[in-house]
Amino acid sequence: MYEKKLEAAARLLEVMDTLREKCPWDREQTFESLRSNTIEECFELVDAITDKNMDGIREELGDVLLHIVFYSKMGEEMGAFDFADVCNYLCDKLIYRHPHVYGEVHADNPEEVIHNWEMLKLKEKAKKERKAARGVLSGVPRSLPAMVKGYRIGQKAASAGFDWEQKEDVWAKVKEEISEVEAEVKAGNTDGIEAEIGDLFFSLINASRLYGVDPETALERTNKKFMARFSHIEQRAAEMGKSIGDMTLDEMEALWQEAKK
Repeated sequence: MYEKKLEAAARLLEVMDTLREKCPWDREQTFESLRSNTIEECFELVDAITDKNMDGIREELGDVLLHIVFYSKMGEEMGAFDFADVCNYLCDKLIYRHPHVYGEVHADNPEEVIHNWEMLKLKEKAKKERKAARGVLSGVPRSLPAMVKGYRIGQKAASAGFDWEQKEDVWAKVKEEISEVEAEVKAGNTDGIEAEIGDLFFSLINASRLYGVDPETALERTNKKFMARFSHIEQRAAEMGKSIGDMTLDEMEALWQEAKK
């Protein structure tokens, strides 16, 4: 089994070597030129996962792996690192961060694993920089989408003990933020509305985390549900010989309720 996987990996590295040497497009690429494509490929993988499309997941994983191999090849050309260095660094990190598997530390549930993981990451950063340990939130990538970043911020803060004692307490915060949004709306303060809606989103993201829900997945589920129902309205309007723009709100609401059923 491992032999087959190693052969496939060796084949991929050989193909990458050939493309980098002989393909004009591949030869011109840099870390900077591939960056946006890498982000796009990751989102396409997320789409396939959301759709539970196993063929799509396999294909998109291949595209993401291509970028990993591509960056590794460029690193090798620069004398900085190669694919083996990437793999070995990852293996060393995984072993170090799983002392409950490879060491004597005990972790009886996923929450304890996450807490140990975050504490070890802080120790790693302190060693690497040879100075005072960086803050708990320092490892959150700046370029993450805002919702994903908010979720990670909440996770990291919670790992340091900054969290609600009872998860039900988060709803008081959500209600507080709703009332603050309403107050800014009444005041007509555009900047304040934006700030308070941001706070409301953040509190809902924390509520999602506390109840074991991925907010990105939850929102995408609602997006798809809305799109399906809205498409139903458009289709029924066409069957009635109408344009959706010519329908009254009451007519559209009736078809919306029909779609829900």
